[in-house]
Amino acid sequence: MTKYKAIIYDLDGTILNTLDMNMIPLLKIIKEETEEDWAFEDVLKFAPYPGMKVIEELSFENKEEVYARWVKYVNEYEEGAVVYNGFEEVFKRFNKNNILQAVASAKTIEQYEIDMVEKGLDQFMEVAVLAEHTNQHKPHPAPLLKCLELLQLNANEVIYVGDSFSDYEAAKSAGIDFGYATWGSVSSEGILEPKYVFNEPKDLLQLL
Repeated sequence: MTKYKAIIYDLDGTILNTLDMNMIPLLKIIKEETEEDWAFEDVLKFAPYPGMKVIEELSFENKEEVYARWVKYVNEYEEGAVVYNGFEEVFKRFNKNNILQAVASAKTIEQYEIDMVEKGLDQFMEVAVLAEHTNQHKPHPAPLLKCLELLQLNANEVIYVGDSFSDYEAAKSAGIDFGYATWGSVSSEGILEPKYVFNEPKDLLQLL
């Protein structure tokens, strides 16, 4: 049996393949705000960042309005978010083995409804800590600490699985083991000492 009582997941790039869904609308936002035509490769550097940090990095005025418009375009993106292959089996196996599962993500409640609830995947999650639930966001540990509080567990009883440096930093700051999900990662820079490296979702089952 795993030493962990719970597994906490990031969403984008971990459970969900949302790269096109997030980056193509971002290109539209950049065009609207600057009249510049960026290439898809130009915005990939923003893929690991939480949403509002992307808007801040781009130095747009009216940050809240621009971010809300980006979220709107993301939600309207026809292809939507795609669950990485193998996760339904992973969720069921952990559930069967009485391992709690949770989410800590910068996604909004509205996005979570579209990407997880409508797919029926929320049934496997004991807790979901989303953008509206904390004032500070990854790489700050606040979302993970809130998750621990709701799960009523200690840091050494859980593992956080994510694909980005901000996920790694948040876990490290919270004193939580980090599992690096390489399948959705666009950069491993700064992820120096993950507890585990997982190359596909089914690799998570080695924790059992």
